[in-house]
Amino acid sequence: MLKTFREALKVKDVRNKLIYTFFALILVRIGASLPIPGVDRNVFTKFFEEQNAMSFFDAMTGGAFSTMSVFALSITPYITSSIIMQLLTIAIPSLEELQKDGEEGRKKITEWTRYVAVMLSILESAAMAIGFGNKGYFETSMGLTNVIVSVVSLTAGATFLMWLGERITEKGVGNGISIILLINILSRIPADLKTLNNKFVVGANSYGGKATAVAVIIAVLIAMIVFIIVLSDAERRISVQYAKKLQGRKLVGGQSSHIPLKVNTAGVIPVIFAGSLLSFPIVIASFFGIQPQSGSGATLFQKFLKVCNQNDWCDTSSFGEFKYTLGLVVYIVLVVFFAYFYTSVTFNPIEVANNMKKQGGFIPGIRPGKPTTDYLTKVLNYVIFIGAVGLTIVAVIPIIFSGAFEANVSFGGTSLIIIVGVVLETMKQIESQLQVRHYRGFLSE
Repeated sequence: MLKTFREALKVKDVRNKLIYTFFALILVRIGASLPIPGVDRNVFTKFFEEQNAMSFFDAMTGGAFSTMSVFALSITPYITSSIIMQLLTIAIPSLEELQKDGEEGRKKITEWTRYVAVMLSILESAAMAIGFGNKGYFETSMGLTNVIVSVVSLTAGATFLMWLGERITEKGVGNGISIILLINILSRIPADLKTLNNKFVVGANSYGGKATAVAVIIAVLIAMIVFIIVLSDAERRISVQYAKKLQGRKLVGGQSSHIPLKVNTAGVIPVIFAGSLLSFPIVIASFFGIQPQSGSGATLFQKFLKVCNQNDWCDTSSFGEFKYTLGLVVYIVLVVFFAYFYTSVTFNPIEVANNMKKQGGFIPGIRPGKPTTDYLTKVLNYVIFIGAVGLTIVAVIPIIFSGAFEANVSFGGTSLIIIVGVVLETMKQIESQLQVRHYRGFLSE
């Protein structure tokens, strides 16, 4: 990785793209520190410190959510919009045809994705402004002006980040939206490491205990990162043979190829969907001042919120609190379900089998047509299950440590998957740009 980075700095075109990306990310962090007009940042910070369930959203925004800055929504509306449009493309035949209609069709879908992202930004910012305004978190009295200013500020911030992400993709190193998400997550890690240090290292009674705590923390992080790298790169390759055919006077075809099925086909989407679905009731309830509680005085809805709250899972302090780990079981089921669901809408075995048949391709030992579809479905289900189990392991380990040892940090399995995935993809982009430049230089000589 360091060798690739050093080589990139020696090439002028790639170096300029890195510099452009660097200054763009500086703008992201500056905007994360600018509060929207009329809010009391101290009140918001205290509120979010009490809402541990929102730590995931705060990590995705790089701390902008807890300080209610102009980038509080970050690029989450655009990500949500992209997922919605991707699912609609599978569900609506006209959108599917538009996507297959070359570059113009994809540009049209991208344009609609932007519009949906802006509408989501307006809805989310309006809900936040009204909800927090009614709770008295604005410096001045709640009014229509404050709501309008807050909605405009938050929507403008989310729209600017969406535009900046596309500029990084076009003029920078690529993967603009993902890189913005990456820098937001990385910005929270120093504070989280400080929290772990104060909790386990400083609080240890001896130097041996401190060394052990540091070693365990480092070992767990390295093991998870290595496991995520293996999970991200692992794939099942299905051999495909193309029959020979006569074109004019020449015999063409007969090549061998393969269909790569990534083990983690759905990426981080299942974990995000599962976590967001369980966190949604807590976020909505917090706007109305309802907190997760246990005990005889708690209502049924407050106990339900306790089940949904990740920070209350695996609490070994008492059996009464440990029973809320039921939410972890629901979380695991949701991760597996969304892994199968998302893959099923993005990979169609019937379409792949038909395309192979049209091109004269076949899987050795498998007849074309329905047998090929059945074989692909069987292999795909097997691969998805392995990927879902891997995702579950990565997502659950930080939750267990957080609940059992009270290691409350904003980054967890989801954040690590995003970090490793984006870094690997960005390095591949840089390497491909270096290779293109190398080939161009060879041809010019």
